[in-house]
Amino acid sequence: MEEFVRFADRKRLQYISKVLGEKLPAGSVVLDVGCGNGVISRKLGTLGFHVKGVDISERAIEKAKALNQSPNVNFEVKSAEQIVADGQRYHAVICSEVLEHLTRPQDLLKVVRQLLTDDGVLIVTVPNGKGPRELFVTRPVIKMQQKNNWTWRTVKGIKKFFGYKGTTVQSDADDLSHIQFFTHQDLKALADETGYSVQHIGKTNFVEDVFPFSLLTKRIISLQKADCAVAEKLPLGWTGGFVSVWKKA
Repeated sequence: MEEFVRFADRKRLQYISKVLGEKLPAGSVVLDVGCGNGVISRKLGTLGFHVKGVDISERAIEKAKALNQSPNVNFEVKSAEQIVADGQRYHAVICSEVLEHLTRPQDLLKVVRQLLTDDGVLIVTVPNGKGPRELFVTRPVIKMQQKNNWTWRTVKGIKKFFGYKGTTVQSDADDLSHIQFFTHQDLKALADETGYSVQHIGKTNFVEDVFPFSLLTKRIISLQKADCAVAEKLPLGWTGGFVSVWKKA
């Protein structure tokens, strides 16, 4: 049974699975950095990969372990820096929906570079910082949070009414706030700065997760699929999120 409900999340997972299936031999060792609840790690385990999922959130790792049924997948509360000390290198590293939460994402990327084999691949997925959701939902909400006035208290009440808990299927971490907003040019610049070259950048969705469209699309998967198909036809800068493959420069 698929753990991801949203089609855009499934599309992102399919991208990761496809890239690894094409670029790595069966049984390769994969590191999932910032794995959260382990959805991606467990899926890759079913495809025959040996996966280590790491996250600094004890709550997320506890859930990942509870849900794990794959002997070739294991989870640890660890930072990437601590993994370097173990001395193991990986055929692939996944950094999915992580960089937008970090004050200095380049620090993590430099550490990850030490963990990759010379011909290894890094898969990075992030929201588009100038995409529909970040522009019309995420950034306005952050501004309201910072002001912490009656508007924000009203929005919190509405979100609570609709069942929003502040966590996602991917992670039960305590703080999932976005503090970085990447364009595709930003991703390429970040790769250059940290010793990588971007091999490919793809798209996820368009507006299905933007209020008020989300009130309807979250209940109708066919609309989500159509939205993702529309994203493929639009310019790269219009997508809701980026999926990308990086290699050491």
